[in-house]
Amino acid sequence: MIKHTLKTAGRILVTGTGRNCFSGLSSGPVLTEDGSESAQHESLTKKASLYIHWPYCLKRCSYCNFNKYIPKGDNNHIVSQCLQQEVETLLQLSEVSCITSVFFGGGTPSLAHPSTVSDILEAVVRQTSLADQAEVSLEVNPTAEGRTKLKDFSQAGVNRFSIGVQSLLDDDLTRLGRDHSAIQALQTIEEACKLCPGKVSVDIMFGRPGQSVASWEAELSDLLRACDDHVSLYQLTPERGTLLFKQIQGVEVVLPGDHETADMYESARRTLRRHGFEQYEVSNFARNSAVSHHNMSYWKGRQYIGVGPGAHGRFVPLGEGGTHREARTQTLEPDVWIREVQQRGHGTRRRIQLRHLELLEEVLVMGLRMTEGITHKHWQLFSPKLTLWDIFGSSTDVQEFLHCGLLTLDDGGLRCSWDGLALLDSMLPPLLLELERQLNLRAPR
Repeated sequence: MIKHTLKTAGRILVTGTGRNCFSGLSSGPVLTEDGSESAQHESLTKKASLYIHWPYCLKRCSYCNFNKYIPKGDNNHIVSQCLQQEVETLLQLSEVSCITSVFFGGGTPSLAHPSTVSDILEAVVRQTSLADQAEVSLEVNPTAEGRTKLKDFSQAGVNRFSIGVQSLLDDDLTRLGRDHSAIQALQTIEEACKLCPGKVSVDIMFGRPGQSVASWEAELSDLLRACDDHVSLYQLTPERGTLLFKQIQGVEVVLPGDHETADMYESARRTLRRHGFEQYEVSNFARNSAVSHHNMSYWKGRQYIGVGPGAHGRFVPLGEGGTHREARTQTLEPDVWIREVQQRGHGTRRRIQLRHLELLEEVLVMGLRMTEGITHKHWQLFSPKLTLWDIFGSSTDVQEFLHCGLLTLDDGGLRCSWDGLALLDSMLPPLLLELERQLNLRAPR
């Protein structure tokens, strides 16, 4: 049985969560087969997105397995200083000439003082340039405190808000461990829209305990009467180690079945389309061209620098003489990370040079999440010798997906159909196996 794609309790962002992303610039250079840059196209490493991870929350939600901590005291000032220092260090190592977008995630970054945003943006400008009209996003917990700080964050440089609504039912919010109410969420959306009209995103979760397709449709309709031009849908999924997982194991909580959650997803897609939203990624919908440019940088494989406890990144460390992009992970624990940043300017705990196969796997996995899929031109940036036709044109599995109307491989590239996008997770394993097989067949002996 082909499984449904939308299985996550959090953001599909690749922001400090351990999910894969990689660097590169879709309008940049061609790579050689070992993943190094071709000499005539040095611009690949000259632009990057920047992710800033604020590690603290006031409480942990029942479903959350992200890298977040309950603060033991007020050390916001020292965390802010270390974030600035790590930004400067990693920008020096990357030698990028321009940051195209900045995303403040967490954790609950709206707990930080707004001056943290302005100080970090100033640190960016001290080392490199910030693109004209660069998207600067901040995740907001829609509490009363979060709402009252929106104007200050806007004045500090934030021009896009991502609001973690999750539900418009107070009982469900309590069950999920959220610390806001439905009314507070709606008030936060209203205030954010006044400050950043057309640049406010809302996150909402489905597949919650006791939820039905009918109740989900009613809730989504209520949200659409209040929201701006961007909606992110996430399916609640039990993650090992969370309170929700323990509650399900103990049969204290029962989630809707796979067929019902699949119906919820399809119903939401249809409803959003009727309201003028275009689905541009598995979980993300926008109207009036209000896509998340920062997230698009992940899905399109652009270079990405992660700063803060547990943040992940992909960039070429030119400042150290590097010629291959690296997967970097920052130290998880805030106290240890602070100590490392103070001692050596950054808290990078793990560095791995990415092999060519790994790069192409990430291009494939991330690119197929977008409704536009992977164009031949985009694929050629990372695989100049093996085209999409070469790799997938004769694949039995791909032919079956094409026959079933789940995939399209044509002059435009490789992409999922409307039905295929919901079943992507089940199609990826054979696609990845075929990619590896074709690369091995053509590897030098």
